[in-house]
Amino acid sequence: MPQAGDAQSRGSGADALLTQLNRGAALHRQGKLAEAERIYRDILLQQANHFDALRLLGVIAFQTWHTERALELIEKAIALQPNHPEAHYNRGLALQRLKRPADALASFDRAIEVKPDFAAAYYNRGRVLNALKRQEEALASYDKAIALKADFARAYNDRGVTLNTLKRFDESLASYQKAISLKPDIPFLLSNVLTAKMAICDWHNFDDAVDQLVEKTQLGHKVSTPQLVLTVLDSPELQAKAAAIWTLTNHPFNNAVLTIAKRPKRKKIRLGYFSSDFYDHPTAQLMVGLFEKHDRSRFELIAFSFGPNANDEMRQRLSTAFDKFIDVRQHSDRGVAMLARRLEIDIAVDLNGYQKNSRTGIFAFRAAPIQVSYLAYPGTMAASYIDYLVADRTLIPTSSQMHFSEKIVYLPNSYQANDRKRRIGDKAFNRSEVGLPCSGFVFCCFNNNFKITPDVFNIWTRILMRVHGSVLWLLESNVIAAANLTMEARVRGINPERLVFAKRITLPDHLARHRLADLFLDTLPYNAHTTASDALWTTLPVLTRIGQTFAGRVAASLLTAIGLPELITATPQAYEDLAIDLAFNPNKLRAIKHKLANNRLATPLFDTELFTKHIEAAYTAAYERFHAGLLPDHIYVK
Repeated sequence: MPQAGDAQSRGSGADALLTQLNRGAALHRQGKLAEAERIYRDILLQQANHFDALRLLGVIAFQTWHTERALELIEKAIALQPNHPEAHYNRGLALQRLKRPADALASFDRAIEVKPDFAAAYYNRGRVLNALKRQEEALASYDKAIALKADFARAYNDRGVTLNTLKRFDESLASYQKAISLKPDIPFLLSNVLTAKMAICDWHNFDDAVDQLVEKTQLGHKVSTPQLVLTVLDSPELQAKAAAIWTLTNHPFNNAVLTIAKRPKRKKIRLGYFSSDFYDHPTAQLMVGLFEKHDRSRFELIAFSFGPNANDEMRQRLSTAFDKFIDVRQHSDRGVAMLARRLEIDIAVDLNGYQKNSRTGIFAFRAAPIQVSYLAYPGTMAASYIDYLVADRTLIPTSSQMHFSEKIVYLPNSYQANDRKRRIGDKAFNRSEVGLPCSGFVFCCFNNNFKITPDVFNIWTRILMRVHGSVLWLLESNVIAAANLTMEARVRGINPERLVFAKRITLPDHLARHRLADLFLDTLPYNAHTTASDALWTTLPVLTRIGQTFAGRVAASLLTAIGLPELITATPQAYEDLAIDLAFNPNKLRAIKHKLANNRLATPLFDTELFTKHIEAAYTAAYERFHAGLLPDHIYVK
């Protein structure tokens, strides 16, 4: 939060001006920004170089998201008083938002130089260092802030975020819990605590925490990130409510820029794909085939990359798939949006949504006349500036449209793009080298461990009890999660040796080792997404339970598109019974595997070219509606 401080006239010597300034500052602290701004502007009419009026106008500009203007005003103030710590601090905040982290760091350092006990400057210095991927230095800065201000709850919270990035999950959880003990009403702190617990499968007081999350979300409190509710709540209504609260708090529509001028209709639609994941990442692994297959006679493709500057094989392949590939990491959200406007992007496709490393602010500035949410975030963004969400009839039945702020693009098969060139490794793994027993049925789930809830694990352990000699093969997201899952198995009467954990390896080899499994067991409320298509690509059957939300219906979408609806169950008991039935009836399972192998390349799920035609038809329909002067509406691709 920018610091207004106590207004003090410096050098004017006019009592009336000082009285006026103090009245403006009081209104400012009360949140009456428009009234305070009028007073500050009136002061500047009387004294053009009034330090406090310039600085505090800059603070208001920052608070109202006119960040470039804020920086300009604050720098004018600093020129008048170069040793004012709050001015340097506010300059750092503006630079931070403008994606100029090195300059922001220098401003916070200068504020600390002038005022060595400036705890807030140390705190924001830590945030900048974290953004610069200098996490250890960020921790030291947070620790200094806490040393100066022992009850600095937000520093504990952000320290937890940094520790989470470093995969020091137990320390991260401890830092969050300290923050909640100091100030339990920090926005979204409860979500951070529960997210950290889910990452390590720590289920102590899980039901109580979820009940609290539900109650406070229903009341409109700022308690949950959109990502967390996907994992713990099978309720489209509550997911939409949480997303709306998050959007209004963090990414409201930004009216600081003008409406996009309508451009003439042209032969080629200019698509802008925006992502942090244009490298060897699950999103890129799914999407790259689509980028390559786009009809260049009808579409022009521009990538806006704000993720790592990777130089792996996937990045090289992606770079050649686009007409232009632009690195926008150093651009502010507004800067990226204005760049997209200058490039006359017709349709901006957000491939992050509210997932990790998202840049929702770009779309709040309206980067293109048509804005679309696709793939990474399986739910509504509850943002008025996102016009469409790409889905299919399985994911979002018409009865659920009310829970989405976007208009739905219904693709005819599955919403998920897939790359038909995805390579399965040649290595023939044997059971012993991956820790599996020489015999017995192998159930597996390669979802990230945070998707495993106590209810899902209860079902899995009951399945293991009824299928003697079977094992459950899980991805090891981290060693603490593995230890906690092992403990939970023991508590439920399962020999911990019947849980086998798979280490992370290269994607081709990971796909190859799927051949050792017999049946993939899905999770709910958050299904397997890329992991489900991975399994089906390797001809490993996926057993799912369909939920009420987008995130909980993805595996059903994929199974429908590949012609295996018999693996979709609707209740916990049906899911459990079918898993056991398939384990005890090898002929039935063999027939399903045979059908999957035959359908793999004969059905729509992995038909990249067909999928490309369908999503191009959707883009075209949205573009035609816009140029016909029509508002966005649901689109049903035939």
